[in-house]
Amino acid sequence: MKVLVSDSISSKGVEILKKAGFEVDVKTGLKPEELKSIIGEYDALIIRSATKVTAEIIDAADKLKVIGRAGTGVDNVDKIAATKKGIVVMNTPGGNTITTAEHAIAMLFSLARRIPQATASMKSGKWEKKKFMGVELYNKTIGIIGLGRIGSEVAKRTQCMGMNVLAYDPFLSDERAEELGITKTDLDKIFAEADFITIHTPLTSETKYLINKNTIEKMKKGVYIINCARGGIVNEKDLYDAIQSGKVAGAALDVFEKEPPEEGYALITDERVICTPHLGASTLEAQENVAVAIAEQVVDYLINGTIRNAVNFPSIPFDQVPLIRPYLVLLERMGSFVSQIFTKSIKQVQIEYLGEISNLNTQALTAAALKGILDPILGEPVNYVNASFIAKERGIEVREIKGKEAGDYQSLVRITLISKDDRAVIAGTLLSRKDPRIVQINDISMEIIPEGNMIFLRNHDRPGVIGNIGTLLGQNNINIGHMHFGRKEAGGIAFSVISVDATLTDDIIEKIKQLPNVLEVRPVYISVH
Repeated sequence: MKVLVSDSISSKGVEILKKAGFEVDVKTGLKPEELKSIIGEYDALIIRSATKVTAEIIDAADKLKVIGRAGTGVDNVDKIAATKKGIVVMNTPGGNTITTAEHAIAMLFSLARRIPQATASMKSGKWEKKKFMGVELYNKTIGIIGLGRIGSEVAKRTQCMGMNVLAYDPFLSDERAEELGITKTDLDKIFAEADFITIHTPLTSETKYLINKNTIEKMKKGVYIINCARGGIVNEKDLYDAIQSGKVAGAALDVFEKEPPEEGYALITDERVICTPHLGASTLEAQENVAVAIAEQVVDYLINGTIRNAVNFPSIPFDQVPLIRPYLVLLERMGSFVSQIFTKSIKQVQIEYLGEISNLNTQALTAAALKGILDPILGEPVNYVNASFIAKERGIEVREIKGKEAGDYQSLVRITLISKDDRAVIAGTLLSRKDPRIVQINDISMEIIPEGNMIFLRNHDRPGVIGNIGTLLGQNNINIGHMHFGRKEAGGIAFSVISVDATLTDDIIEKIKQLPNVLEVRPVYISVH
């Protein structure tokens, strides 16, 4: 397999990829058209912030399985296009946490004491002691917008400096706020009371221009603003105007909406603005950490299929991987089986997780089931990443139900396919926690090994049905591997599932349909790769 590294990363990351047996090309500074022309050769792409992975580039990536971002932000990747094509997009959220938090703190000190301006003044031969009067941080109020990994580290450090910490994060629990010893509040309170405001959120539709003319109006006169998160969260024109009016005393910016900014850009030429060229994660330690982390994640995915830190697929916790992998196989095979015996247009998929399995990452399991369901009926690639997207795109409602009771089993999964006027139900479990079994089709109990070529039959429960099928298969030199039978009552409707050692032709299927007491025949193939 081939890996393209299109931005500069630590050589240690490249070494990990090569030791795993991959062919690695390091080609930095590629223009969009150059990347588009070669991306079709690669199975994986590793980037930082410079490479823009657009929908056009993804469309040309015929072999690409994973995009790895050595760092946190992935706004330079079209995640919808990647998801639709089944490409995992993963990042390294923890690798540059401390480094970025320290940079924000450095910006905070620089703003308070005007260190860069004083340095520039002295280097020009001046001694302007009175001009660079600063402010103390002790007992000042800092408003932290975004209490993820980086924001939390900033909170810890500013507390140690004797600052009063206000924090806003819609996902911050009261328990976590109490654990950190900070005051959880809303944006309006931060705007009204904070002397310093620092931003640590991703760039989303909700955070785009979060700091703008209207929100700045709510702030204290003389507030300082720090942005080491993403360009575009701050409306730079509105910030410039607020600095000129004196509403904002100063700003420290590591990120910009356009990088690099145009020469002579008014905002960065203002002496009250401290600016650095996107250096938040630029330390030797951080670059090595994220390069090693993303290389290991890409290797683990391409070789073992383990997904970690994906932004477009539920990641599986490392300690759950050995436990969840057999269930992924079970769900995919169950989905594939039931979709091949149910020929109606699917309106809804209902998946019930009963017993111990309800405690696992069922989002990943549901994706596996949907892959199994959609694979046999669609002519486009389906994998764990794009299965949920494709289902939604085709108007299929997906419901998850969890329960603690699994009857005679430790864990039981039940998949129901629902059409406008019909439904099919299949239930399955693991034997010895590793061997997938189907244990029910509709209201009939039976034990089926879901693998390889099979024949599903609905038939009258009469003598000779199985004998006739065995004879017909023998006459056509088709060996039987397993035979599974189930019925609700003697003489009623029965289900039969026969595993065979050869691919079934349309001619054989038609001959089976003509046998006495056979009501329905469906060929089923379950891949065991």
